[in-house]
Amino acid sequence: MTDTESERGVHFVQSLARGLAVIRAFHADAPQLTLSDVAKSTGLTRAAARRFLLTLADLGYVRTDGKHFSLTPRVLELGYAVLSSMTLPEVAQPHLERLSAEVGESSSVSVLDGTDVVYVARFAVSRIMTVSITVGTRFPAYATSMGHVLLAGLDDDAFESYLTEARLEPLTSQTITSPERLRDEVARVRQQGWALVDQELEEGLRSIAAPLRDRSGAVVAAVNVSTHASRTGVDALRRDMLPALLAACERIEKDLAAAG
Repeated sequence: MTDTESERGVHFVQSLARGLAVIRAFHADAPQLTLSDVAKSTGLTRAAARRFLLTLADLGYVRTDGKHFSLTPRVLELGYAVLSSMTLPEVAQPHLERLSAEVGESSSVSVLDGTDVVYVARFAVSRIMTVSITVGTRFPAYATSMGHVLLAGLDDDAFESYLTEARLEPLTSQTITSPERLRDEVARVRQQGWALVDQELEEGLRSIAAPLRDRSGAVVAAVNVSTHASRTGVDALRRDMLPALLAACERIEKDLAAAG
């Protein structure tokens, strides 16, 4: 064992590190490598490199014609799971912090899951609801600004399917419980590009939301700013917070495109 390896502690799995080194030996300028190439790149003996390559081939991550080795598309699975579950929250978080600093209110990102919105990122500056909001919190889409944005991002068939599944129950006196009214609201959101909800989820809670789109223009998530009705009126929400919200969404979209 080398000094470097001993410094890594008893938890260190040397064979895993060497296997990953074999995978990293392949890159855009060297998509195909011989056994000797891999051994030279990783510092392994030819015998060790061969064992790792054949093991990766057995697992479906490497293919060989008998002389040259190359990675298969399956190796992408090692990264896609992390990207799909972590990229959006990680990219969005610093922008939420900046947005909250600019407007002095809490901000969040959510995605649509069934008939609910699910929070995937959040920066809180104050507690304005009687229920605690954390990553993973779910609320009915029909009663939230982010929900209205996400519903507006659905095509007509998907939105009608949502209406058949959702139970539009009154959460406050302001909650939209009529499918016709919700259709009208979603159509308005599609046209204007943002949604404002005034005390439909909880008395005293106002929020404004805008969509996050992928490169194709499809809505993949929503960002909101929420405030208490006693602090911010509807007009002030549109005038003072909407521009900052839209700018934050644009920054997040650019970073998501770069990350993808």
